[in-house]
Amino acid sequence: MAGLDISAMDPYAIADLSVAMSTVKVQNQVAESVLAKTLDVTEQGGQALIDMMRSSMERSVNPAVGGNVDVRI
Repeated sequence: MAGLDISAMDPYAIADLSVAMSTVKVQNQVAESVLAKTLDVTEQGGQALIDMMRSSMERSVNPAVGGNVDVRI
């Protein structure tokens, strides 16, 4: 912002700009925290699904059955 001349700006406008910038910063921090938590929960859910699939294969009478999925389009 090298070309911005704040000497001609209204002091209230400068204060409003400062508040707006702080608000955006906090909103970005909150969004980042929510995203990090979402990724953690998703990772835990995926790991639980993998563990469940492994345990069900171990308890299966024939562990080779169901190990592959045939997909046709």
